[in-house]
Amino acid sequence: MNFEITDHIEENSQRDIFEGLLSYNLEHLEDKNPKDLGIYLKDETGKIIAGLIGNTHGKWLTVKFLWVSEKLRGKNIGSEILQQAEKTAKERGCKYAFLDTFSFQAPAFYRKHGYQDAFVLEEYPVTGQRYYFTKNL
Repeated sequence: MNFEITDHIEENSQRDIFEGLLSYNLEHLEDKNPKDLGIYLKDETGKIIAGLIGNTHGKWLTVKFLWVSEKLRGKNIGSEILQQAEKTAKERGCKYAFLDTFSFQAPAFYRKHGYQDAFVLEEYPVTGQRYYFTKNL
């Protein structure tokens, strides 16, 4: 056996590993149907100026990205988007939420909305922290 170590991941290599893992996972997961969740706020030209990307899977909402443009920050737009995501997740049968954020992003924001620290990666990627949060919906 020869191990190849590379700094360049080719698309077909990533696909092969993902498909192998997916095949294994599908044999063991009870819920095989994650559902995407996108919430967008657009300006008059149709440009996204705030939004959330995530998914629901089984009993869990996962928030991948939540972003509010600089000009809208401090106007509760992020709070409204997060609340809509949680409401939609509950309607889909979710009982919990999971997300992560960097120390320079929004840990206080998520705590304000009832999220609890699950764990923290210290010195990530060098001197910061990456927080992982959960919440009972």
